[in-house]
Amino acid sequence: MADFKLEAMSLKELRQLERDVAKAISGYEDRQKADARAKLDAMAKEMGFSLSDLMGMGRKNTRSPSVAKYRHPENAALTWSGRGRKPQWFSAHVNSGKDPNDLAI
Repeated sequence: MADFKLEAMSLKELRQLERDVAKAISGYEDRQKADARAKLDAMAKEMGFSLSDLMGMGRKNTRSPSVAKYRHPENAALTWSGRGRKPQWFSAHVNSGKDPNDLAI
């Protein structure tokens, strides 16, 4: 292991040493993760599975797009599903005392 005299180093040298140490730690952790993943993959294969099957990584739960429930009174291209943040045109309609059902599709 290298013997560093930290007190004799400049700020620039210390910052570079800090970056080098962080890079070395990251590389070490990456190697350890890859080794663990390889061991787990081998164990899964021995049992007749893939690691992604066991971890549930092979499936994607995708939601279907929401259906529009409200349409802008003047611009039919603007719609809102009723989920998430209310569009300004919808809020303005409701705040003016009008019924939201007037905009229902």
